[in-house]
Amino acid sequence: MLVSCLKCHCPVCFFCLCRAVDSQNLATDNVTVIEGEMATISCRVRNNDDSVIQLLNPNRQTIYFRDVRPLKDSRFQLVNFSDNELRVSLSNVSLADEGRYVCQLYTDPPQEAYADITVLVPPGSSIIDSREDVVSEGNETEFTCTAMGSKPAASIRWMKGEEELTGETTVEEMYDRMFTVTSRVKFSVTKDDDGVPVECIVDHPAVKDLLVQRHLEVLYKPEVKIVVTYPEGLTREGDHLDLTCIAEGKPHPHQINWLRVDEDVPPHAVVTGSDLYIENLNKSYNGTYRCVASNAVGEAYDDYILYVYDAPTTIPTPTTNPVNTQDSRAGEGAPQKIDHAVIGGVVAVVMFAILCALIVLGRYFARHKGTYFTHEAKGADDAADADTAIINAEGGHNNTDEKKEYYI
Repeated sequence: MLVSCLKCHCPVCFFCLCRAVDSQNLATDNVTVIEGEMATISCRVRNNDDSVIQLLNPNRQTIYFRDVRPLKDSRFQLVNFSDNELRVSLSNVSLADEGRYVCQLYTDPPQEAYADITVLVPPGSSIIDSREDVVSEGNETEFTCTAMGSKPAASIRWMKGEEELTGETTVEEMYDRMFTVTSRVKFSVTKDDDGVPVECIVDHPAVKDLLVQRHLEVLYKPEVKIVVTYPEGLTREGDHLDLTCIAEGKPHPHQINWLRVDEDVPPHAVVTGSDLYIENLNKSYNGTYRCVASNAVGEAYDDYILYVYDAPTTIPTPTTNPVNTQDSRAGEGAPQKIDHAVIGGVVAVVMFAILCALIVLGRYFARHKGTYFTHEAKGADDAADADTAIINAEGGHNNTDEKKEYYI
């Protein structure tokens, strides 16, 4: 409970009449603002009894007394004034405006509430740099990222493609509580890192995910592969051999050589750039043929094993082998593939034909069964012996009880 003394308006008053008033609540809020933007301070009163509200700056100079601005700073503008609130805006905030502002209510004793203005200064343009512009595979490289002149100090993260890296960070405090942050990261590179972006991500309350990046340029030695252009199958005496050497690297291979391991290349072999051509093969050419490619980073090679077979005595069945066969003996003695499905189909057709034939014959004999008589059957009932029966049969005597034989 606060006590407020009222002024005496009667000339015979010898004392001030004092009265008790309800407690009055004064409130405000802290403000965080980015440099150059606008801050708003609100002084709020509950249960105001017409007491005066004023706003003071950190030097306790009056900015606003009720709705009057004694301070000659036009950046302060009245937003709202009533018995319950004094709201003031401050435009184009600078670091010098940071501090504690006072909301004051003229009671006895006066009440005060404090609003702290915090000014955020985003970092300037971040700088990313690398120790070298080009790095060879297997070597280590170093990147540096600097976020200058921020308040508070910024934080820095590193990404290489989709991989997050861990850097070493140093913070240097400058004037007016400003900070410069530097982060360094080191890592080894492979040929797969060529063209991959390295990103420096700066986090700060005034700005989110401020990103700068550089792309890696990685040099790597060649990758070599020998492709058989001819023949597609086995290499036989009298045939010719045509090989192509494919080499890729950074920088591009400046030299490609063909050699025969532990022996000399046949004298009539023809080397044209990355191609090796040998005609009229014979078994003396058997061996390992190597393509060697080199650039500024290093060299690499691939091998092809040649094995020459006898010339065929009969016309062979054409065969096809993959073009990337690296051993000319591939497929030697391989068993012929038997198509069991075809054999099964033929057997099924034959059995079906036999079954159909049996059904047709059975139906034919069933419909053409016959009745016939022998000579003996025609006269045997009236004859005493066989000769008489024959004579009777020849006479054309009919017998009502004929003997029948059936041919089944």
